[in-house]
Amino acid sequence: MRRLYVFDTTLRDGEQSLGITLNADQKLEIARQLVRLGVDVIEAGFPASSPGDLEAVRRIGAEVKGVAVCALSRAVRSDIDACAEALKTAESPRIHTGIATSPIHMERKLRKTPEQVLEMAVDAVRYAKRFVSDVEFYAEDAFRSDREFLRRVFAEVIKAGATVINIPDTVGYASPWEYGELISWCLENIEEMDRVTISVHCHNDLGMATANSLAGIRAGATQVEGTINGIGERAGNTALEEVIMAIYSHRESYGIEMGINIKEIARTSQLVSMVTGVPVPPFKAIVGSNAYSHASGIHQDGVLKDRSTYEIIKPEDVGFASNRIVLTNRSGRHALKAKLAEMGYALSPEEIDSVYKKFLEVADAKSHVTDEDLAAIVQGKPVHVREERVKLKSLQASTGGVVSASAVVVLEIDGAAYEDGATGAGPVDAAFRAIRRLCGVDVELVDYSLRAITSGADALGEAVARLAPGGRNGSAAGAGDVVGRGVDRDVIKASALAFVDAVNKLLAAGRIDVAPPAAQAEAAGRGV
Repeated sequence: MRRLYVFDTTLRDGEQSLGITLNADQKLEIARQLVRLGVDVIEAGFPASSPGDLEAVRRIGAEVKGVAVCALSRAVRSDIDACAEALKTAESPRIHTGIATSPIHMERKLRKTPEQVLEMAVDAVRYAKRFVSDVEFYAEDAFRSDREFLRRVFAEVIKAGATVINIPDTVGYASPWEYGELISWCLENIEEMDRVTISVHCHNDLGMATANSLAGIRAGATQVEGTINGIGERAGNTALEEVIMAIYSHRESYGIEMGINIKEIARTSQLVSMVTGVPVPPFKAIVGSNAYSHASGIHQDGVLKDRSTYEIIKPEDVGFASNRIVLTNRSGRHALKAKLAEMGYALSPEEIDSVYKKFLEVADAKSHVTDEDLAAIVQGKPVHVREERVKLKSLQASTGGVVSASAVVVLEIDGAAYEDGATGAGPVDAAFRAIRRLCGVDVELVDYSLRAITSGADALGEAVARLAPGGRNGSAAGAGDVVGRGVDRDVIKASALAFVDAVNKLLAAGRIDVAPPAAQAEAAGRGV
């Protein structure tokens, strides 16, 4: 059987999604889970982009074993130097360098001739080989590139020492038959290609990233690149769990083997969602909450008689539990811990205690707590324990008639309680205004969303608030934004919790500071 290598770029290409910023601890946590999943390569980041990313790649390289750790660079020597520095202690280091090869990119973005691009590509690979033996070369926007030029570039970079050739559909423009034909053409017309690993990297702008990746694998590619849950720029990347399970479900016809432990798929998906703050859509293939649910009477009847009538994948195969532990307000910590472990959550005793308190609040209000309720409770708490300088103690909001909505908020700021009220266009707006005023912070609400994440009249609501420090001076949308999340049966409270969570993240990053009413009064007395 042909071996397919799985290259995960959740920590690099996935993190480039609007609104996602991961620190070194968060990247390390995901990387360790990716090893348990069984991926072959982890692209840990782009070291030249920031000191934080260089440190994250360095820590993953030093602490994560049993997998190749990869760092991205442009075809620029200083970028490659940063990769080499970050990968010094990695067990199996790889530098992923490359340059755009399509006419539109060369002319409009790079402003270079094809000959200059070819020279830069070869120089980058040769320079990277000074530091590592494993060098992957990417031809950005390969699908829209001239075939003859691709042939020249690939042949020359392989001669220069490239061990992997990445053929991306950078803008998600291909159709499966077209992309598969490109991979076939490269194999048939570039003699040197039989000496390297051929990698497919597809984006999802037209919704065909998974199909295109599978077409490329069918055509002979031996490495697939993608992200968990399909996160990524614009419409996202190939969702690795979809490719993995498509091949697993048709393993006899593909004739491919992978080193993946499919039982870790659910756990990995949930961890990435929890850490990034990007929820998994209910109808998401393989890992969505509805993927193994049946509402139609006809479907229910069929599944009860033989589950294979409507289920092509057993939920247990990918790490979901088929049986259900019914939790009520009479359930203890042991039952809760067992259920959370069954759902793929590995929590510390302190985290169990925190989740248990929230669980009891929900259980007191509902006849039983569902799996969806538990997932929402876990994902609504901070992933990493951090000092929360601002805490929401209470909230009262009202609206109606022709008067403005109002909210009265009590916050605990650095251990002291403060109360204030505000009016607004609605109760959520009023609550946000009161929190801003109490904290004395200048923050911009970049985006806000609210959705029900469980079913029924007593469902939990999830609010997401994206904040940035005020006065960004025209910086690009999403540059430095933080995402706060709040979960509660009261959607106004969930919204306030999300706003407070984002404020705490900005405080933890040192990008703002609070000035509670006492400090504001003192400053006013000094004439500040």
